[in-house]
Amino acid sequence: MKFTREMPTTLTIRSVSDAEIRIGEDFYTDTIALTGDTVFADWPVKLVGDLTDSDFSRLFGASPEIIVLGTGAANVFPPRELVFAMARRGIGLEVMDTRAAARTFNVLAGEGRNVAAVLYL
Repeated sequence: MKFTREMPTTLTIRSVSDAEIRIGEDFYTDTIALTGDTVFADWPVKLVGDLTDSDFSRLFGASPEIIVLGTGAANVFPPRELVFAMARRGIGLEVMDTRAAARTFNVLAGEGRNVAAVLYL
């Protein structure tokens, strides 16, 4: 029994392992970012603790209402200033491990929400 409507035009994260992220039929082995319809496979390699709002500039063009940040196998918090900068832009920033972030992205995107994600392995 399904409780949410699926959005067939939305990207779906199929799986996350320690070695790769599968989106649709494609596999990614590095940090990636995505919106409901675009994968940014060339996301810059940067420690979570060093992130600034300018690192997310390509995602801002999609006008996300929320960005889900998957920080790998463990929850790693970004700088407080990043959280404040997102709030000033009116964008929610949710931080969690990457597996949880993938599930959250899928649920929000499936509901038709304007969501983006950055996923670290």
